[in-house]
Amino acid sequence: MSNVNPFLLLWFEAPLQSWGFDSKFGRRDTLPFPTKSGILGLICAALGASGEQSVLLAEFAPLNQTVISFSRITNGHKIDREPFLRDFHMVGAGYDLNDPWQQLLEPHLNDGKPRKSDGGGAKMTYRYYLQDAAFAVVVEVPDDKENDIADALQNPTWDIYLGRKNCVPTDFIYRGKFVNEVEAIEQAQIIAKEKNRVEDFRVLHGAISEGEADETFTLNDVPVQFGENKRYRDRQVSLIYA
Repeated sequence: MSNVNPFLLLWFEAPLQSWGFDSKFGRRDTLPFPTKSGILGLICAALGASGEQSVLLAEFAPLNQTVISFSRITNGHKIDREPFLRDFHMVGAGYDLNDPWQQLLEPHLNDGKPRKSDGGGAKMTYRYYLQDAAFAVVVEVPDDKENDIADALQNPTWDIYLGRKNCVPTDFIYRGKFVNEVEAIEQAQIIAKEKNRVEDFRVLHGAISEGEADETFTLNDVPVQFGENKRYRDRQVSLIYA
């Protein structure tokens, strides 16, 4: 049996995408590229894998992942990326606090009291999205799970979306199995060319040699445990502009 893991090529394209990384309270931010936790969450949804999934996540934690962002081309020129979209939300209004069920839906304060009991009313939230983004995601998968994951991405158990439930993909996500990362990236470039897109930047797993990366930083996006009590750990990523 080979000790070399295969790679899957995924294509993420949609009017809106959102890949949270530092969301707090009423502000839901997004990174400019898919996170490891978001990608593994999508895979778990396709598999119908609920709950903590600590064992599965531990298998994926050390495996490689490369994300390539592609921008549109018009008249031979690369178009600048669209700015983030900020979606303004008002949640929690219109509930009848005399109804026990609706009391559970009403946003609550830290002391457990409904906001309206304190005169607060609805809660304001701000949610950020990427617009018209397209990414190739080359993800290393455990050899014994390659076929199950590939099948699930083509026939998902649960709906799969690009970061949030309102971020519905507009093209097929699964784009094939490959014996190495190089072949997967070559296929991604072919797909991008067919869509009149060109590479904008790529995000590599880990810190690479000084001078090769334009940016190197730490993300808290390696899921250790999903479910009600989510836990994550850090990893380093390197960003290279095209």
